[in-house]
Amino acid sequence: MHSQCCSPGTCGGGHRWVSTVRDEVSVVFVLVTYDVNTESPEGRRRLRTVARICMNYGTRVQNSVFECVVDSVQLMEMKTKIGEVIDPAIDSVRYYNLGKHGRDHVEHVGAKRGG
Repeated sequence: MHSQCCSPGTCGGGHRWVSTVRDEVSVVFVLVTYDVNTESPEGRRRLRTVARICMNYGTRVQNSVFECVVDSVQLMEMKTKIGEVIDPAIDSVRYYNLGKHGRDHVEHVGAKRGG
C-alpha cells in the first residue's frame, strides 16, 4: 500500500512513493559471552574491542557477559564485527539465542541488574 502515487519511484507530479506498510521487525534476546586471551598486548586490545562492540548492542551484566536485544540484522552485524576482531585459535565467543521472550525467563539474584 502506498500513500501518494500509483507506482514506486517519482510520479510525473513530483510526488515520491511512500510505503505506509511497515514490516514488523522481530527482535530476540541473545546472551553473549566471550573469553579473550589477554597474555599479550594484542589480546588485551582484542578484549577491549570485543567489549566495545558488545556495548553497542547490549548491556554488560558481568565482565565478559552481555544481554542483547537485537533483530536479525543487528545480530549478524555484531557477529561479523566480533569475528573480525577475535583470534579463533586462542579466543572464544558464545551466542545464546533465547528467542523473543528470553528475557522473561531470566531469574536474577543479587545487587546488579541487567538491562
